[in-house]
Amino acid sequence: MNDAQNPHVLSEDIALRIGLAARALPNTDPARLLEVLADSVGLPPTAAQLDGLTAKQFKAAVDGELAEVDAERLKAALALLKGQGADIEPPPPVEAPLTEAQARAGSIRVACASNGGELLDGHFGSCRRFLIYQVAAGAQRLVDVREIDDSQAADDKNTHRASLIEDCQVLFVASIGGPAAAKVVKQDIHPIKCPQGGGARAQVTVLAGLLADQAPPWLAKVMGQAVDERVRFERSVDEA
Repeated sequence: MNDAQNPHVLSEDIALRIGLAARALPNTDPARLLEVLADSVGLPPTAAQLDGLTAKQFKAAVDGELAEVDAERLKAALALLKGQGADIEPPPPVEAPLTEAQARAGSIRVACASNGGELLDGHFGSCRRFLIYQVAAGAQRLVDVREIDDSQAADDKNTHRASLIEDCQVLFVASIGGPAAAKVVKQDIHPIKCPQGGGARAQVTVLAGLLADQAPPWLAKVMGQAVDERVRFERSVDEA
């Protein structure tokens, strides 16, 4: 059976998280930790599932096997599973903005929730940073990397995080809860869940391709196209 057919194959990012977390726990190797995760989130664990894993669930897995583990060790291991405990991979360098010619037909800013490298692997409420892309028809550039410090949030962490991307029109995220999504939408940002994660660049490249063609209604709205332009698109799809 190849990797594509095996439902239990782990991505490199998830395997690394598990390996680092296992090292933080006493008498636990990666294989045993994977069994614990199978009990708490199922197999194969995804970035979204690990981001949503609570300390209580983690501690109670496999008949409370981790119940006696020191709280600080448990907290550190859980952070590593979420991709928060160490810079698995630094973010990529920021690029020059699109040229005036590239952006002439209009461009949008797109945020991607990320924990390492140029991966789209973050839960909105716990990701380490937002990768900000400028996207136009057939072109995209990484124009900013915004590190997140929740200690700067006055009261509401989700409101604080939404404010960090208030200049964006689209958000790609591995996972986001209903209340957090409402805060994002309130900022006129269109959230899109990508539970399987993957490369952030790949997602924005697909979006750039949509802009190069006749944009679907939701994207046309984001781009500020007139209502009649969106209606013409909807009718053309219906008649196809």
